[in-house]
Amino acid sequence: MFKKEFNPELNWFNSFNILIDLGYKGFGENYTAENIYIPHKKPRKSKNNPAPELSQLQKDENREMSKDRVIVENVIGGMKRYRCLVDKFRNHIPFVKDSIILLSAGLWNFNIVNR
Repeated sequence: MFKKEFNPELNWFNSFNILIDLGYKGFGENYTAENIYIPHKKPRKSKNNPAPELSQLQKDENREMSKDRVIVENVIGGMKRYRCLVDKFRNHIPFVKDSIILLSAGLWNFNIVNR
């Protein structure tokens, strides 16, 4: 779905620093960006590695990345309170879906500013 919205042939992210989670692990193969930051994944348990652990440096890097990502996750959760990102949208008029998402983002920003 991401590739459908952001065609990989176009240079969408060339001048950005991208901070993504492990769900978008193949992002660097399809898109180019100034910097791509992906958290470290804990290695799998195997015969050669019976007790897999991340190093303290990797844990610290993951913690710093999660501090930045939690802000974005909270904003997305706040926008979902308006239900337009959660429920199935049955309108087929072009660009209405984008307008509703922009409206929910604006309402959530208004909510945050006026707390």
